[in-house]
Amino acid sequence: MKYSGAEIIIKLLEEQGIDKIAGIPGGTNLPMYSALAKSKKIQHILARHEQGAGFIAQGISRTTGKAAVCFATSGPGVTNLLTAIADAKMDSVPIVAITGQVPTSMVGTDAFQEVDTCGLAIPITKHSFFVSSAKELFHIIPEAFRVAEKGRPGPVIIDIPKNVQLEEIEFENWPMDEDTNIETNIVINKDRVSLEDIKKIATMINESKKPLLYIGGGMAQSNSHELLYQLAKRNDIPAASTLMGIGSFPSDDSLYLGMLGMHGAPYTNLILNETDLLIAFGVRFDDRATGNIAKFCSEASIIHVDIDPAELDKNKRTNLSMAADINIVLRDLVPLINCHHRKQWILEIEKIKEANPSYMPRNNDLYHPLNLIRSIGSIVDEDTIITTDVGQHQMWAAQAYPFNRPRTLLTSGGLGTMGFGLPAAIGAALANPNKKIVCISGDGSFLMNIQELATLADLGLNISIIILNNGVLGMVRQQQELFFEGNYIASSFITNPDFASIAKCFGIRGYDLIDQEHPNEILEKILSTSGPCVINIPINFKENVMPTVPPGAANHEMMGVKNHA
Repeated sequence: MKYSGAEIIIKLLEEQGIDKIAGIPGGTNLPMYSALAKSKKIQHILARHEQGAGFIAQGISRTTGKAAVCFATSGPGVTNLLTAIADAKMDSVPIVAITGQVPTSMVGTDAFQEVDTCGLAIPITKHSFFVSSAKELFHIIPEAFRVAEKGRPGPVIIDIPKNVQLEEIEFENWPMDEDTNIETNIVINKDRVSLEDIKKIATMINESKKPLLYIGGGMAQSNSHELLYQLAKRNDIPAASTLMGIGSFPSDDSLYLGMLGMHGAPYTNLILNETDLLIAFGVRFDDRATGNIAKFCSEASIIHVDIDPAELDKNKRTNLSMAADINIVLRDLVPLINCHHRKQWILEIEKIKEANPSYMPRNNDLYHPLNLIRSIGSIVDEDTIITTDVGQHQMWAAQAYPFNRPRTLLTSGGLGTMGFGLPAAIGAALANPNKKIVCISGDGSFLMNIQELATLADLGLNISIIILNNGVLGMVRQQQELFFEGNYIASSFITNPDFASIAKCFGIRGYDLIDQEHPNEILEKILSTSGPCVINIPINFKENVMPTVPPGAANHEMMGVKNHA
C-alpha cells in the first residue's frame, strides 16, 4: 500500500480518536486538507482566525480532558495561533497543533510565509516536533498525544514541511508505533507515591486544629473532585479555590469558602491568616491567588501536591511537597483520615464570614453585574458550561455564578487572553452537543474575536453570548481609578458597535436589553430557547470588582471591604 505523508497524518489522527479539527487552510498545509477531505471520521471546523481555531480546540479539550487538534498554515497562520498555544501552556490544556511549513529545501531562506515555528514555540509548548520525513510521522504523532496528555497536560506543536506531506511511502502493513504502550518519563505513576509521605500528610491533617484546602486547576485535570469532597466531609475541612479550581468543590456546600486571592471573597482572604495547615492540591501559588507571597498563610504549615515537580517550592516553601497524581494520592490518603467534626474551627469561620460578608448589591438593582450573573445561574441548568473572556465580567462570574461541577467554567486564567470566550464556547458546544453553553463576555473582549460569529453561524450551535457592555476596558479603567489617580487614558471606547445588529448580520439572533423593566424575565425567555444568540446588556461603567488586593499587598489587605477599605 502507498500513502502520502498527508494521508498518514489524517489516518493517525483518526487512530487517536480525533473526530473534530479546527483550522484554516493555506499554502503549506493544503496537502493535509486534501487528505482530510477523504476522511469519513473527522469533521473540520473552519475558523475565521487561527487564534480562534486554537481556542476552539481548547474548548474541546477543557471539557473532555483529552487532547484536541487544530491546523494552521506557516508564517502568519502560525503566529496567529501562538497566543492560543501560550494560553494552553499557562492553563495546562492538552492540544496538538499541526502546522504546515515551507519545503525543507527552502527552510532558512526567508521563503514566503516562513517562520521558525519550533523556535517560536519552544517557550510556550510542552514540546515541539519538526518532521523531516513521512516515516517519522508514525512515531511523532502518537508521541505528541502522549506528551500533551500525560503528567501535567499542555500544548504540543508538530511542524510539517509541505514536501513531507506530499512524500509517498510504500509498505505492506500499516506500521505500529512500538512505543504506543510505553509510559514516558513524564508520567508520575503509583510506584512513585511514597506511602510514608501519605501517612505524614494524614498525620498532619489529623493533628491540625484549623486545616484548609487550597484547590486549583490540577483538581479538574486529575478528575479527583469526588475524592476531594470525601476528604473534606470526612474531616470537616473547609475549601478555598483559585479561579481555575472553581467547580471542583460544590459552591452550595457549607464547607466551600469560594475563591481566594485578588478578587476573592473577603472572609476567605481573612481566613487564610487563621489556618494552621494549608493543604494545596493542583495549584501554582501564583500571584493572583496569593497576593504578597511572603505574607500568604504565614502562620500555617503547608502541604503541596502537584503532578509537576517544577511547581513544588517554586513560589512558596512548603513543609511537605509531593510530585504525584492527585487522584492516586487522595485514594491512598482518604482512608487514613479520621472522621472529625471541627466545631470550634467552623464556628470561627462563621464569625469571620458574618463580620466580613461578600458585597451584595440591592435586589432591585437589576442591571448590577453581580445580580445579572446570579440571575443567569438561577435560569440555566447545573450542567450548563460557562465560558468567559477576561476582565471584570470574568471576576463577577467567578464571584457570583453557582458552579457545582468541574469543567463547567472555561476561562483564561494564566495568560488572561481577551477573545477567549466565544471560540472556547464553540469548542465546548462541539464536544458537548447536549449541553447549553453560555459565553459571558465584555464589549472589549468580544471585539477581539468577533469574527468567530461566522463560525458559530455556520454550525448553529446552542450558545448564548451575553455581553456586559460598559463602553470601557473595565479592568483597565478600574486600575486607573484605584492606582493611577484617575488618569483615564485609552480605556474608554469612542465608538462601540451595535452588537445585536452585528449578530443579525451573521444570521444569529440578537437582543438588546437596554432600559428593560424586567430584564431577568427577558433573559429567562431568551435562554430557554435553543440555538445561537447574542444578548447585549448595558451596565454602569463605574462598577468595580470588589474586593481587590492592591499590587504588592497581602490578601488580607483588601480594598473595598468593610473594616478593610
